[in-house]
Amino acid sequence: MELDINGQRQALPDEQLDRSMPLLWVLRDMLHLTGTKFGCGVAACGACTVRVDGEAVRACVTPVAFAEGKRLQTIEGLASGGKPHPLQRAWIEQQVPQCGYCQSGMLMAAAALLERNPDPSDAEIDAAITNLCRCGTYPRVRQAIKVAAQELRSTSRGWGDAARQS
Repeated sequence: MELDINGQRQALPDEQLDRSMPLLWVLRDMLHLTGTKFGCGVAACGACTVRVDGEAVRACVTPVAFAEGKRLQTIEGLASGGKPHPLQRAWIEQQVPQCGYCQSGMLMAAAALLERNPDPSDAEIDAAITNLCRCGTYPRVRQAIKVAAQELRSTSRGWGDAARQS
């Protein structure tokens, strides 16, 4: 089986792979992408959230076979070109992380939200980010998402203006 993870093809030996194995264990144990965390194991907390074809998916209950032929993104692939993603910058600016354990899953869920909704309201953020944070940083999460959304919109607007002028 081959997986497209963070823009790179990863070959997994068929003889060592149970296609029903949760994606989380393939990422962490076979590919050593340990940014995705194990939390509850029943898709309730969201610490294991990754993106599959842009959608937030709980990797602890998703069989690896589900990701075959799709684009998979983990927290290790959120930044690009050596620069943090606007969400990661906003997370730091708004001092979102406390213990930090749930943050990679939160960031991946937020990235999925902003991809389909570039200007989410508080209610839309609350509906989309169902990840649990024992530290209770939800107000900061909402603010960081809005800060990142604004940056992403201004970057897109800037690109769009430049494209229209050419």
